[in-house]
Amino acid sequence: MRGNSNTIRTHRAVTTVAALLAGALALTACSSSDDKKGSGDTSGGATASGSGVTLPKLNGASLEVAAVWTGTEQANFKKVLAEFEKRTGAKVTFVPAQDPIINFLGSKIAGGQPPDVALLPQPGAIKQAVDKKWAKPLGPDALKELQKNYSQGWQDIGKVDGKQYGVYYKAANKSLIWYNAKAFENAGAKEPKTWQELLTAAQAVYDSGVTPFSVGGADGWTLTDWFENVYLSQAGPQKYDQLAQHKIKWTDPSVKQALTTLAQIWGKKDYVAGGADGALQTEFPNSVTQTFTGGDQPKAAMVYEGDFVQVNIGDTKAKVGTDAKVFPFPAVGSTAPVVSGGDAAVILKDSKAAQALATFLASPDAATIQAKLGGYLSPNKNVPDSAYPNPVQQKIAKALIASGDDFRFDMSDQAPQAFGGTPGKGEWKDLQDFLKNPKDVAGAQAKLEKDAAAAYGNGS
Repeated sequence: MRGNSNTIRTHRAVTTVAALLAGALALTACSSSDDKKGSGDTSGGATASGSGVTLPKLNGASLEVAAVWTGTEQANFKKVLAEFEKRTGAKVTFVPAQDPIINFLGSKIAGGQPPDVALLPQPGAIKQAVDKKWAKPLGPDALKELQKNYSQGWQDIGKVDGKQYGVYYKAANKSLIWYNAKAFENAGAKEPKTWQELLTAAQAVYDSGVTPFSVGGADGWTLTDWFENVYLSQAGPQKYDQLAQHKIKWTDPSVKQALTTLAQIWGKKDYVAGGADGALQTEFPNSVTQTFTGGDQPKAAMVYEGDFVQVNIGDTKAKVGTDAKVFPFPAVGSTAPVVSGGDAAVILKDSKAAQALATFLASPDAATIQAKLGGYLSPNKNVPDSAYPNPVQQKIAKALIASGDDFRFDMSDQAPQAFGGTPGKGEWKDLQDFLKNPKDVAGAQAKLEKDAAAAYGNGS
């Protein structure tokens, strides 16, 4: 369905990125804990050493930018917008949006008040915005900046029908498991490289008196990410692409295998903090903070999610690299998975100011500012590694850029929003139901297939 989001990718390349990541994350132990250094520097040093992106003077212009970001992530992005204001003279207002952002934007547009630019977290949402004739194509300045700074793969997932609409300002490496170093040490647990080793580590942690996993089940997207990593590693890249486009059904045996594998953790008594009911009431930020508070008796020893977990660890006293460590999502099949996500800036009200902001967000100047603040990853290949605040983040960034076009984009983000991006519906709801009852694999598959067929508009 999303032709542009499925550039040809090779098994070898995915393996290479996994190897890069494994090597990168081995350096975790010696990473700097000074995550927040430079957080007062809103220029990020980009004016002196950045791309030298040329922006017009926009005195008197005003812009609204909508995104679903909250807390620290929102505060850090506002520093990027402040730099744009400083350079251009425009006034920029951040508009907090709700998930699903397409519905939020629909009500704004119906009321005659669309934001000028929106950050869309799914290729599926970009396509919907284009289909509804909300999105405006990028102009020549933004295109030039994009072509200079992004691999073809990252350009392509911002295209619809061959035309460029999105600038992928933010990326995510969604193949990481973060752990409480003290809890692992007390349990004598080692960083696992395979699924079986992960289960062994979990048992050791459990035997030491700590619950192995924290799961943010109140946010359905965390559950889709769990599934995608297991599925990509176990079923392989070709099947992953087929399922992402609904060319195979969710009743396929490969889905049964992945759900059965997930149930080895989700369905094991006392392996998930608070049990299934507790997990379903735990929002993502909480799933992180409860793993890194409570000293050596946290509510859980491990939490799965992307590089952005560092933002939430920053809300605790734990230091990345010493108290909070990380390892790549273990290989379930022959190869460890590498799943990416991202947020793209899309223009909804075409103007000189909106085009200038898209151009700025496509530049290393903008990304460097937020990179220095931590908890952020850019697909922009001209952001210097040194912009990231610690060796862990620097290596994660390096691995993402080294993957070039050979990454797998988050599967649920490629789906129509009704299936892959709506709270309480579709895949999010179906996996929440499965977390509650992991024994009913066939029932989960049937529900997933029914919802997918309705959203994709096909029965195959």
